[in-house]
Amino acid sequence: MLPFLLVSFHVHDFHTSLTQMEFDAKSQTVEVSIRMFTDDLETALTQENGGKPIHFGGPTKPDQVLERYVRKHFVVADAQRKQRSYTYVGYEQESDAHWVYIEMPASGADPFKNIVIKQDILMNLFSDQVNLVNIQYNQQKKTVVFRNNQPVQAVSL
Repeated sequence: MLPFLLVSFHVHDFHTSLTQMEFDAKSQTVEVSIRMFTDDLETALTQENGGKPIHFGGPTKPDQVLERYVRKHFVVADAQRKQRSYTYVGYEQESDAHWVYIEMPASGADPFKNIVIKQDILMNLFSDQVNLVNIQYNQQKKTVVFRNNQPVQAVSL
């Protein structure tokens, strides 16, 4: 029985998240999706929930705890550090990961000019956590890498 348990226990060796930010000209919003490994996300949400376990697929949807966690750890601000508001849309499961979706109104004519992003999701759990943020606007693409020693960065596209 022990070999079966050891084989079925899956642990990934790297800690990373992927954030996609893209301007939608039709709705004049910035659509954001954040992909995190489910097991890591459940651990973070359990911690956020005061130690009360959070599991996706259970009888209770963790939207409130998930939204609160994302709002603490993913922030977009203008150059004067005024935080931009956004709407939590929801989440969906994909294999061993979850995607979280948010939308924010585009601010001004250029939504990615002189912004400051904080992306420290899961960094409180893993010292080697790396969060990639891909920004796409007007056929331009930029990837910004966030680590524990650099969870907040100025970005301009």
